[in-house]
Formats: sequence, structure tokens, C-alpha cells
Amino acid sequence: MKTFIRIIFLSLVIVFSSGNLFAQKKQLEKANQEFDRFSYIDARAIYLKVIEDGYTSAEIYQKLGDTYYWNSDYDNAAKWYSKLANEFPKQTTAQYYFRAAQSLKSINMLDEANHMMAQFEANGGNGLLLKEFDNDPNYLQSIGLVTKNFDLEKVSINSESSDFGPSFYGANKVVYATSSNKNEGFKIDEWNQQPFLDLFVADMDEEGNLSNPRSFSSKINTPYHESSAVFTKDLKTVYFTRNNFINGKKGKDKEKTIRLKLYKATSSGDGDWDNIVELPFNSKEYSVAHPALSVNEQRLYFSSDMPGTLGMSDLWYVDIIGDNSYGTPVNLGEAINTEARESFPFISDEGKLYYSSDGLDGFGGFDVYVTTLNSSGLTGSITGLGKPVNSSQDDFGFIINEEKGLGYISSNRGSAVGGSINDEIYLIKGKCEISIKGTVIDVDDLSLIEGAEVTLLDGDNNIVDTFVVKSDAAFSFMADCDSDYALRASKNGYQPNEKLISTPDKSGEIVVPIALKSMSPCPPNDLGCILSLQPIYFDYDRFNIRPDAEIEIAKVLAAMREYPELVIHIESHTDSRAPNKYNERLSENRAQATLSWLVKKGISKSRLTAKGYGETQLTNRCSDGVACSEAEHQLNRRSMFIIQN
Repeated sequence: MKTFIRIIFLSLVIVFSSGNLFAQKKQLEKANQEFDRFSYIDARAIYLKVIEDGYTSAEIYQKLGDTYYWNSDYDNAAKWYSKLANEFPKQTTAQYYFRAAQSLKSINMLDEANHMMAQFEANGGNGLLLKEFDNDPNYLQSIGLVTKNFDLEKVSINSESSDFGPSFYGANKVVYATSSNKNEGFKIDEWNQQPFLDLFVADMDEEGNLSNPRSFSSKINTPYHESSAVFTKDLKTVYFTRNNFINGKKGKDKEKTIRLKLYKATSSGDGDWDNIVELPFNSKEYSVAHPALSVNEQRLYFSSDMPGTLGMSDLWYVDIIGDNSYGTPVNLGEAINTEARESFPFISDEGKLYYSSDGLDGFGGFDVYVTTLNSSGLTGSITGLGKPVNSSQDDFGFIINEEKGLGYISSNRGSAVGGSINDEIYLIKGKCEISIKGTVIDVDDLSLIEGAEVTLLDGDNNIVDTFVVKSDAAFSFMADCDSDYALRASKNGYQPNEKLISTPDKSGEIVVPIALKSMSPCPPNDLGCILSLQPIYFDYDRFNIRPDAEIEIAKVLAAMREYPELVIHIESHTDSRAPNKYNERLSENRAQATLSWLVKKGISKSRLTAKGYGETQLTNRCSDGVACSEAEHQLNRRSMFIIQN
């Protein structure tokens, strides 16, 4: 949607259309209050007249550009910001190069915008970007991924039977379990009347799409179940799940049930697998399944109902001590395990433990959860991944490449009856997003500013969203990861403000307070305030009009030409140096010099009066005998333009 920031740079008077201007002029004749009499003065129009008269300055271009920029008139903003950058490069700060670039992008002048962005960076613009979260771990608060932003789609390799338990096999392949009728030996499981599971492998492209499914290994696959595998990074070792079956023999527990066990196989790198061995902590009396390796590959995680299990099945780990040598199994404890089932662990490259459980509050059946692991195997807080990863059915076998933001999950959500025979693999494409939150505060007293309008704009200066804050002054936006944004806030009576944000490449939350500075309304008869005049300074002990002062007086000249009813009183002031009488005479000369300049430009003397006030109205502490710098003294050497009743 398209909206506009309806705030004009508040050091200027609100701009009215020519029709409204005429109406305001008519009201002037009838107005009884001073404010109403002069509220029609259009500062932007005056600036344009000054430029027509041949007077320019960096400050004029800045103010003109700002009046258009804050009102989303980027065509005109680009015009004046470009003039600023081209004619006054030494006085153009990084923020104005940025505004120029944003304005140029908005009118599709991309080459020019890129040039301005280069100047933005060359002038230290990166320092304006909000990047504190790079060095402050508390600034970006994230665990795992903001999973509600995932997209899910079925992979094309799903068979008519059950497919589940994917695992990454190098950078461009996935190994998974399937009960396809192409399985080894093609035996039927009497329990579900489906073919036994085998491990298959499929090719994975850059987008995560899977193709060319085929049997993984004739040596690993048997006429019975094989599923869920995990590989070492060098792809020379695999741990996988299998029925209690090795060397052609089945093993059963005392109730004649064939349990699941973990096995290990190695490869010399030719794609074939040998040395298939059973892990020593297996037993025919309980199941051990679904292996996962720690990031350093020194610890093997798995699911089991072995003695010491808290529920129906728990997550455990063993330390890998050496070749075919393992430590004692360790239960992950009550922080993870419930009275129900925990299964299908997966350790991401970032050290996050993802697993499925049906013992926590979720959406139904197995849901996927994530937690952090430290070097001692302890866990942090547990977070459910939410929809669409989790559903009312069973969701398990979750794996993710967090850097790429893609992975896979197994689910029977597509089943009409919720049966396991309908397990299918889904591709997960993560939408990495950042939550940008904050409050709008007063820069001086830090009070909350209710009713401020906050707008988020993308790197091309398009409005992403706009929000008007309530009594808590809080705002919240969702933004893409690894992107540049501008955050703008405005409210009547305050100067607009803008913060530039460069979001990180991981989902999370950024807190960005934005402060506004209150603008005191101009006194109704202070033309200098209305036109945002820069101080008209004089050199020490001089009353000649300096070139920089000439530009400011030209604004007064343009206003008096535009509005013939204006009558102006010129005040001139000095600093405290030199005797009082001398300063009175000097300030009088300065006032008259200003008046003469305007008269020479065609303004009737009847519309002007001038008076020097010497050092009687100092703006700071620099009175007689007080040590002050030259800059402090210069603040007292000024002229003012007062509209007469």
C-alpha cells in the first residue's frame, strides 16, 4: 500500500496550495490574532524565490530537500539533494547522501542512486547504520529460527508408501527411509502390511529440490527395516537404525519382538560401505534408534527406551571415545525427556538440538522442538517450532541447514486417517525475518510520545509498513534478514527522525528506540524563525554585509516581495566587547546596513524600520569581563527580523 508521511520539516511553516494561500491572505484582513495574520507565509516558496534570485547555500538545499523528503515527494527531494551534493560536496554529510540515494531510487535513477550510496559510505555513512547487534549478544535475541516464517512443500520423491527420516549426505544429497516396493528383498511387514524400510539416496539441488531416488547401499539395506542415518563430515562413517538383524539373522526380545538397534558402517570413499558393526550399548530387550552427531562428532545422540528411561522413550547420548569404543549412555534428563516419547534428535551446525516429542504442549502427536546444548550436554530453554512445521498430526525427523534456511521434515499430516503409512517428506524453506521493535521517545526528557507515526522503508525506499503508536509509544515491524531499512518517525510539533538499519542474516529481534526533538512553535511575528533563517553574523567591529549573511537577507527580501503587506523591523545586536556606547553605535550601523541592502533591492523604505540594541540583549553568558571564545561572542553578533502589526 502507499501512504505518505504528512509532516513538513517543522522549522518551516506548513506548505499550503495556492488556493489556500489566497484564502489565507483574505483572512489576513479580518484576523484578530497575530498568529492567524502571518500563518500563511510559505517558507518553501520563499526558498525557491531566493534560488531564483541567484542565492544558494548548502542549508537552503538541505531544507528544500527535507520539506519534500519527509512528505515522500522524492522527485523534488532528489532534485535538491543532488544540487546539494554537486554544488556543496564539502558541506554534504553522510545522511544527506543517503537521502539523496533513497530519493533517486524512488524515481528509478539507479545509477545516480548507486553513486550517492558510494558517497554515503565514503563519508562514514556506515556509522549511521544500526549494527550494535553485531557485537552485543543480547541485542539479537534468537533461538533456532523464527519458524512461523517457514514454507513447506512435499518433495517429488515421495512414494505411494511411507517416506521419512531424511539426513544430509554431504552438500548435495539426502538419505532417507522409504517403504517403496523397490526395496531390498521386498518383504512385507506383517504389522502394517507395507514393505520393510530401506535407506534410499536422492540428489539435492540449491533450492532443496530432490530427484533421482535410488537405493543407498545393498550392503546396508537388508530384507528388514533400515532407517534414519547420520554421517560424519568426511562421509566415511555412517550410523544408522536397523531391526535387530545382522549377518542374516534376526534377534528378538523375550516377548518375541524384533527391536531397533544402531549400527555403524565405514566407507573408503568409493561410495560402498563395509565393516557394518553393531554398537555395544544395543540390546535385544530395548530399542536404540535415530542417531545424531554433535558438531565436533565426539558425541552420539539417540532415542531409546533402555533402563533409566523416564517415559516411553527418551533422548540419550554416548561419548565416542575411539574406533568402536563408547562411553556409558547418559540420559538428557527431565529438562528434555517427559513421560511420553522423545525421538528423532538432530544437531545443527550451530549446535542446536532439534527433536520430536508428544509429551509437551503442542498441536497434537509428535511436534518438533529446539533447544541449545552446551559442552556439558545441558540444555537451555525449549521452544516449539510452531506452525507450519508442526501440525495436529505427527511431525518428526526434522533437519535444517540454518545458514541456507532450508531443510526437511517428515509428517503424516496428509493422511486422511493420520496413519504412519502416509508419512511423507516435506521441504522446508525458511523465511529469515527480523522483528524490529521499539518506542518513540522525547530526546530531551525521554518521555513516551503517543500518536507518533513510524514508517519502515526498504532499501529501495518503498514503504513496508506504517504504524501510529498508542499510549505505550511502542511499534513493531517484521523485516527481512540481511537487508537495509530506514525507520522514520514523525509527529506534529517534533522534528522527524530517521534511523538506518542493516539487519543480520539470522532471524531474531532487534530493539530500536527512536527519539524525536520537540520544536517550539515560532512566535507569530518572528520572520527569522518562520523562514528558519540562519543567524546573520558580522565580523568583529564591522557592519558590512558578509556574503553568507547576504543569502539569509535574501530570504527576507523574497518574503517581502511575495507578501507586500509585510512590514519588518530590523534588530541588530553586538557582543559585549568594546564600550557600551560604541556597541550601540556599531549595532545601529549594522541595522541600517541591513535596511539599506533591502532598499537597494527594491523594498520601499516605508516598510522597514531598523534599530541597534548594542550589547543589551546578549543570548549567552558572555557579558563584560567574562572569558568567552570567539564562537561564543559571535552568537551575540546577530540581526533579527520582526513582523510589525
